[in-house]
Amino acid sequence: MLSGACAPSKPVERLPSVVEVPPPAKDIEPSEDFVPEPVCQPTRVPWTGKKLAEVPISEGDPLAGRFTLAQALDGLGGRGGLVASIDTSMGIIDCELWPHLAPLTVANFVGLARGLRPWKRGEDWVKEPAYEGSSFHRVVPGFMIQGGDPAGTGKGDAGYVIPDEVWEGAEHDRPGLLCMANRAPNTGSVQFFILDGPAKHLSDSFTIFGECVPQKLVTAIASAEMIAGKPTSPVTMSVRIARDADVPTPPGLCD
Repeated sequence: MLSGACAPSKPVERLPSVVEVPPPAKDIEPSEDFVPEPVCQPTRVPWTGKKLAEVPISEGDPLAGRFTLAQALDGLGGRGGLVASIDTSMGIIDCELWPHLAPLTVANFVGLARGLRPWKRGEDWVKEPAYEGSSFHRVVPGFMIQGGDPAGTGKGDAGYVIPDEVWEGAEHDRPGLLCMANRAPNTGSVQFFILDGPAKHLSDSFTIFGECVPQKLVTAIASAEMIAGKPTSPVTMSVRIARDADVPTPPGLCD
């Protein structure tokens, strides 16, 4: 007997060597009125923005740089608009995502948040929610709050890059806009920022892919006590993706 194991009070009853399997049920014929629900796949809205750049494929990327909105939304039920709830240690920020304007960026963000898009941690490619436990590591009052780095240093990425999607009419003209961070043109990856005020000097260079509320929470995070632009008390986060019937369904998504 193994040390610490509990002995059964009576001998274990053994299964018979032959188990009778019931015959398969007969197929049920659908009625004439039955109409199967169509399988709905996101469709790409014609692109009218700045020409997309070709970006290098990262060595070892299991998807070779290809990840679609359909893959990002796999298994996500519900109807209505696509929303991201950023649950921070200071409260919840709700962001409406714009896949019709920035489909590659939204697919990337949603895929990373849901753990469907592989990303590189150290030497390994993993499929885990990338934003879980990350933080807003850089805040500038009146400008923006930046976060989403799994490494927590502000220098990390997902092991690959995506191109900028500068859609027609895109302007960083108000607080609350959700944007992709980058270190140079066409180097978006995992980090993002939310504007705390207009920043028109960023237009034409940083992808806008949604809008967030409440603004007072964004401002509160931007105004947190900090040292060298980094909050003294980490503002941590997790990101949840859902469909919201109270948000209009954007072009390209079906209800």
